[in-house]
Amino acid sequence: MKTNNIMIAALFIAFVAFTGCKKEEETPDPVTPTPTPSLYERLGGINAIAAVTDKFLANVASDNTINARFADAVANPYRLQLLRNNLIDQICAGSGGPCQYKGKSMLEAHTGMNITQEEFNALVGDLVAALDFYEVPAAEKNELLGILGPMQTDIVGQ
Repeated sequence: MKTNNIMIAALFIAFVAFTGCKKEEETPDPVTPTPTPSLYERLGGINAIAAVTDKFLANVASDNTINARFADAVANPYRLQLLRNNLIDQICAGSGGPCQYKGKSMLEAHTGMNITQEEFNALVGDLVAALDFYEVPAAEKNELLGILGPMQTDIVGQ
């Protein structure tokens, strides 16, 4: 009988332990979402932007639709370097990188030039060709073009 009482008491204690105390559910540690890398980072940073810019300028120089527009810059190493640096800074800053664009506004730089839609399209084509040359993924390429595209109104027909 003593064994039965001990067994009943043990079952009672076990019952109370399992039913009387609500088991606390473990809450997982809050997961901090990994921040989405900036376009600058996804493009590969300053070195990748510089490489694309160099290829872009080479494409422009060989593009008969627009190379005459850049003849003075190409003929002057200082002006060509300034153009290159401004393009790198503009892409870097526009894509969320640490650079600061210090050049003229697109409207100020292009006023009086009367750039045509055909010339603008050729320039964009030369940039796309440079991005394709370096196999920039479509998402990043489209995001960059989406950042630069609105500049068209300050360039074409000014």
